[in-house]
Amino acid sequence: MHTDLRSDTVTKPSKEMKAFMMDAPVGDDVFQEDPTVNELEKFAADYFGMEAGLYCSSGTQTNQIAINVHCRPGDEVICSKDAHIYFYEGGGIAKNSGSSVLLLPGNRGRITAEDVRGGIKDPNNPHYPLTSLVSLEDTMNRGGGAIYDFEEIKAIRKVCLENKLPLHLDGARLFNALIENNIPPKEYAAQFDSISICLSKGLGAPVGSVLLGATEFIHRARRARKVMGGGMRQAGIIAAGGLYAMKNNIERLKVDHQNAKYLGSELEKLDWVEKVLSVQTNIVVAKLSDSVDVNALIAKCAEKDIHFMAFGEQTIRMVTHLDVNADNMEYTLSVLKEI
Repeated sequence: MHTDLRSDTVTKPSKEMKAFMMDAPVGDDVFQEDPTVNELEKFAADYFGMEAGLYCSSGTQTNQIAINVHCRPGDEVICSKDAHIYFYEGGGIAKNSGSSVLLLPGNRGRITAEDVRGGIKDPNNPHYPLTSLVSLEDTMNRGGGAIYDFEEIKAIRKVCLENKLPLHLDGARLFNALIENNIPPKEYAAQFDSISICLSKGLGAPVGSVLLGATEFIHRARRARKVMGGGMRQAGIIAAGGLYAMKNNIERLKVDHQNAKYLGSELEKLDWVEKVLSVQTNIVVAKLSDSVDVNALIAKCAEKDIHFMAFGEQTIRMVTHLDVNADNMEYTLSVLKEI
């Protein structure tokens, strides 16, 4: 039974989504004349109570555009040492924006208001870079899908306001957080100046992310997207997948979380699994005993058409999504028990 748990990015569009995409009206998005892209941007902005949105090819692009708009060369971005914007975006903060980073340790990648307060540089001291942006990630990928405490987010927002700093959110899996903590999207989004949401992970669209913010911010972001080569023409065909996903696939994320929590609880029972990080959303991270050859384990499971990833020393990661179900969980566990 084919079971791909490497990431929720491996999802494929359903027949219904593909039909919706093929029927989508299109135009030239660089001229802002693609009606489907325009509808997606407005739908996403309205959903989160933001003024405007910008459709981009990936979450990396939306994050990097946001950093580029918020910062100038030589400025400093405060984020977790495990943040996707630092760890997995090819050094883009330095390459695209000429900015440096202050990396905070955090708890499963989640930083605190006091961490942020202590990291802000004195703007009157010319020896220091100017702190120009604080960035959070929710859920936290390298933290095993950990969710931020909303009260901590509000406390971080307060620190940012006191210091006149914008707050950006890498919300690649934000929908997973919101469906779990039941915080209204508009109330959540009100804490941030800019938000990147990904449509091609748990929501199952084939391509794309949307950057959200104030009208003036998105106007500047559109120029940054053009400079980065991100202008698309008849993009409505792929934007339609994201629009369908937002309209149909948010509530079903609960199923992914149920499958992940079940998988995590069963993994804990295996004698060669030392620890499983508490499963909060759709990511399962397990620490294996030293007796296990992680690469050999991954290879043996691949022979059974079960696929997952190494995630650091003696650690594996499994991610549930709409293309794996309860039967896939049972099959995966049966193979792991045999091995």
